[in-house]
Amino acid sequence: MGINEIRAAIENGRARLGVEFGSTRIKGVLIDEAGTPIAQGAHDWENQLVNNIWTYDLKDVIAGLQDCYADLLKDVQAKYGCGIKRLQAIGISAMMHGYIVFNDKNELLVPFRTWRNTITGEAAAALTELFGFNIPQRWSIAHLYQAILNGEPHVPDIRFMTTLEGYVHWMLTGEKVLGVGEGSGMFPIDSATNDFNAGMVEKFDKLVADKGFPWKLREILPRVLVAGQEAGRLTAEGAKLLDVSGALEAGIPLCPPEGDAQTGMVATNSVRQRTGNVSAGTSIFAMIVLEKALSKLRPELENITTPSGAQVAMVHCNNCTSDLNAWVKLFGEFAEAAGVKLDPNVLYGTLYRKAMEADPDLGDLLSYNYYSGEHNTGFTEGRPLFVRTPDSRFTLANFMRAHLNAAFATLKIGMDILIEEEGALVDRIMGHGGIFKTKGVAQPIMAAALNAPVSVMETAGEGGAWGIALLAAYMVDRKGESLEDYLDERIFAGMPCETVAPDPEDAKAFNAYLARFKAGLPIERAAVESIKL
Repeated sequence: MGINEIRAAIENGRARLGVEFGSTRIKGVLIDEAGTPIAQGAHDWENQLVNNIWTYDLKDVIAGLQDCYADLLKDVQAKYGCGIKRLQAIGISAMMHGYIVFNDKNELLVPFRTWRNTITGEAAAALTELFGFNIPQRWSIAHLYQAILNGEPHVPDIRFMTTLEGYVHWMLTGEKVLGVGEGSGMFPIDSATNDFNAGMVEKFDKLVADKGFPWKLREILPRVLVAGQEAGRLTAEGAKLLDVSGALEAGIPLCPPEGDAQTGMVATNSVRQRTGNVSAGTSIFAMIVLEKALSKLRPELENITTPSGAQVAMVHCNNCTSDLNAWVKLFGEFAEAAGVKLDPNVLYGTLYRKAMEADPDLGDLLSYNYYSGEHNTGFTEGRPLFVRTPDSRFTLANFMRAHLNAAFATLKIGMDILIEEEGALVDRIMGHGGIFKTKGVAQPIMAAALNAPVSVMETAGEGGAWGIALLAAYMVDRKGESLEDYLDERIFAGMPCETVAPDPEDAKAFNAYLARFKAGLPIERAAVESIKL
């Protein structure tokens, strides 16, 4: 579409908006009727560690949403010389999991507890045994039960429990709903009903019956919806909340709010069985859409769903690029101190490409990117750590490659279980996230790590904001076809895609690095025990 056609589509209210709350950035993407991104906005933010709880202030959530949308409006004005009065559809997405609870007056009872917290080990273990189903520490139900075990005084007052995108969606529409994929990160989903597992809900209610709470679990959970269903409409209050200029009209339909895992599946066209994707950002996770259920309970693997309710095995790691970004920022500060202010793309690109000149053994350098705990390796806390010996070859190339390898190391541990022990079949693995923006670096490293071909589309950097915009588009565009067919035939048909096969020597070198990474975990353990927060 040309500029005039795009302007007409925007002015006539035919554009669709997706907003995703990531760990470090809130991003909005506006798409046209073909699903092509035509404008975007962003707001940078960071979580805070308050009283040893990773959190975001809900005031910052709303302020960030407003700033992101205002930034998008500026982009629209600059590119097309118009504003936005109406949209055809909106979708809201965010980091999965976490714990946000309200009383009967809609007052927040405790600060938002994000996915990053690893403080629910006792509860997660007890629920896993009770359900015979893996309940990770990040899941909302684990946070709720841990609060019960801790005797926290707010629990009897709970009347609604949700996640971040569920909260934002509620503020915009008044509807207490979640998409089935995000719902699967709150509490186990029954794929036959695409709703919370009724038998497990009953088990939980019996477990806490002696507490005498004035609520049953199902009463405080949101309703679950699947892709394609309408999840409410923008209220007048919601319109003013999103667009502080007051130009946006109410009445716009919203799709079910979904988690970043699900929007990552959509953004990489990985919702069909035997497809998979890896989303690499602050955290890193791989999702493989299964043909059959896992053979047994495996603590390293999670059971979630696609936005349509299909079963997915998920390997989730809390840490990916935070430490890497910190080092890149340090090099940027040095360059600026030397009188050279580098564009971020130049800075990242230069350092990332240098990593591809590393020695096969990376000079015996070792990096642990553990900003927070990692359940797959048994850590409830993390300490970013870089390790070398006096005779290590401490070069920039080896240094950067060690950090890039570390970004994929813990993921590899879980993927080996899924592929080698569970025998999951995967026809393709797609990569997406900002780490893939520099071509020829993260993609071959991940291919070596997983020892499998990895594909990246030109839209790899668009991420989940584009994914939730596509789910909003599917809601208004679908003509009876499945989400899988809609994406295959109407969005991704003919889209350029670059596939990189693993280099055998790189795969061998990565396995050697991973062996050293595992052997050195006691070093990380000592750092956690010795350096108190």
